[in-house]
Amino acid sequence: MFADPQSVTIASVANSLPSVGRNTDYSIYKKDDDSLKLTISHQYGKRKRFTVRLDAQKVAADPLSSANNQLYSSSAYLVMDCPLVGYSNSEIRDIASALSAWCTSANLLKVLGGET
Repeated sequence: MFADPQSVTIASVANSLPSVGRNTDYSIYKKDDDSLKLTISHQYGKRKRFTVRLDAQKVAADPLSSANNQLYSSSAYLVMDCPLVGYSNSEIRDIASALSAWCTSANLLKVLGGET
């Protein structure tokens, strides 16, 4: 199991996320104000699937009525999906690391801008 709490840094701000739920297939870590949730999970079936997901939420002005605030949410996640045999954990790590390295700030801004 991962250490408790986990730390996630967003825009140079470290956020402490204590564990709020664990079992054999997942762990959930949440910030005390519920603004961030980190989920780490795995599934074993015909294939192996590993997921790391970060959910964020915030209150911001409603663009249609600036006097009202709304709750908005966003998430980002990495899924590693592989066959039961044929790839080692190191090979899957290398593939995921390559994708993570490609996701530089510039490339992510291009993707979010609609480039394909």
